[in-house]
Amino acid sequence: MARVLIIEDQRKHLESLRRGLEVEGYDVVTAATGPEGLEAAQAGAVDVVVLDLMLPGRHGLDVLRDLRSAGFVKPVLILTALDSVEERVQGLDGGANDYLVKPFAFAELLARIRALLRRDYPERELFLHADDLEMDLLARRVARGGSAIELTGREYELLEYLLRHKNEVVTRDMIARDVWKESTGAMTRVIDVYINALRKKVEPFGRRPLIHTIRGIGYALRDDG
Repeated sequence: MARVLIIEDQRKHLESLRRGLEVEGYDVVTAATGPEGLEAAQAGAVDVVVLDLMLPGRHGLDVLRDLRSAGFVKPVLILTALDSVEERVQGLDGGANDYLVKPFAFAELLARIRALLRRDYPERELFLHADDLEMDLLARRVARGGSAIELTGREYELLEYLLRHKNEVVTRDMIARDVWKESTGAMTRVIDVYINALRKKVEPFGRRPLIHTIRGIGYALRDDG
């Protein structure tokens, strides 16, 4: 799951972007000031930064220059209401990878983020495989044997987690912590229900089982028979 950092001081706009990106399956981190954004970008694993320019505490261009000077190499998309050629040149020269002028269509923002991630991700990270099951991480599509599989958001996250730990045993504690962001507790039954639902979709009648129950421990997704 790609992590997006949004640095935007307008709270309503910030929350709208956060909700929209989370619905699309992104892990979203937010900051409302220049210093907060700089700290957030340097503190955690961020795949792409969406950066407003007119920020309290520190201008967005200064944040961008500080990040690049500190060795931050992930793509940065600038959002701004300023549409002058000079502003664009300053942003791109300062290290931005793309530029989007407000107001903009959310669909265009998504397309630009996907394009930035596509450039940044090594080819091996664009797709996850197990047997004839394939997950396209950027398009968020899943297919088995060429046939599309429709998954809910949580089913997709669970399958991605299993694929990233292919041929490894994952415990229910791990799944609860890393997928649901919860302690196991009452999650055990919920996890089992989702695993069963996922099996029905990725292991239709006549197809080789991929998700195996490891009794008393958890599950393993295997493509080695």
